[in-house]
Amino acid sequence: MSAVQACELPQHALLRRYLDGGGFADCYAIDVAGNVTQADFVEAFYTSGLFKVERFILKVLAASPSTDAQARQLAAGQLTRFAAWTVESQTPAQLLLADASGRTRSWLMVSPTASPTGAPRTRLHFGSAVVPRRAAPGREPRMGWLFTMLLGLHRLYSRLLLRAASRRLRPD
Repeated sequence: MSAVQACELPQHALLRRYLDGGGFADCYAIDVAGNVTQADFVEAFYTSGLFKVERFILKVLAASPSTDAQARQLAAGQLTRFAAWTVESQTPAQLLLADASGRTRSWLMVSPTASPTGAPRTRLHFGSAVVPRRAAPGREPRMGWLFTMLLGLHRLYSRLLLRAASRRLRPD
């Protein structure tokens, strides 16, 4: 796997509770050369040029500023809040963040793998979850028309974010 691909959410993924709980969850992955730590991946993801655009938008529209130094602190497990997110759960290989509304989650995970030649590689995973709005009694929760309308854009953006992070981790 050298391109970003949609894949099934691993069984042990922290994000799985939202998929199993009736919400939406997705997962994308890409393999990179070498042994990449979770901290390296988190820092690369949140300091990529593409994500800096999102950070700027959050600063202006949501009064949620963030810096590269804070991204490094988040990666090192030294922060529980970053921009518009709060750390919901963290392990040595995974990070799960909840947004301020509590309806969306962002998840990052690394897992070691090997190339066909046996050289070390790391699989980088990125996923999101959306929790449906509460429904009236006797009705099933739904995501809504806006979610459906933006899903294609979300999928493209997720792939681009993961690609941008992987490029920051590759020795060129």
